[in-house]
Amino acid sequence: MPRNATVERKTRETEIQITLNLDGTGQAEIQTGIGFFDHMLHHVAVHGLLDLSVRARGDLHIDAHHTIEDVAIVLGDALERALGDRKGIARVGYCYVPMDEALARVVVDLSGRGYAVFDGAFATPLLGAFPTSLVAHFFETLAQRAKINLHAHILYGRDDHHKAEALFKALGRALGMATTLDARRAETSTKGTLV
Repeated sequence: MPRNATVERKTRETEIQITLNLDGTGQAEIQTGIGFFDHMLHHVAVHGLLDLSVRARGDLHIDAHHTIEDVAIVLGDALERALGDRKGIARVGYCYVPMDEALARVVVDLSGRGYAVFDGAFATPLLGAFPTSLVAHFFETLAQRAKINLHAHILYGRDDHHKAEALFKALGRALGMATTLDARRAETSTKGTLV
């Protein structure tokens, strides 16, 4: 069965369309109007071997908050739909990613239960037009909507660009590992259901 989904969301603040293929090759077409955000989502696709198309138009004349939040909502919904019944997936994935002086770790459990822990700090308020305060919000919103357990940590680093990039690369790699199908896994939980 194909493990892909297309999800759309239209509000007075944003219009988002996302197509996600879990069995891709890392192809990415990202247009959010926020350059640094495009760059980070591109890393998720490439490092997770996920084919990802994101088309977002938002009220950027106000700020980036609604666009980033709604992309996280729609991406989480697409991931949840593409996973289907989640049978046969590796389920748990993790990755440490260094980026020069910075090191980040992301661990996920595609458990069907949305929960996020984010541990990291940024020294600057913005990365391009991306508010650093929204990095944690993106991860938290994604976890809730995708119904996954997600722990993201910036272990250390000086440069905020490097810290964020390491996080998003680690997210892609962890998702790529966790979504991998394993023919030996008839069950993904000892209780017979994930939720």
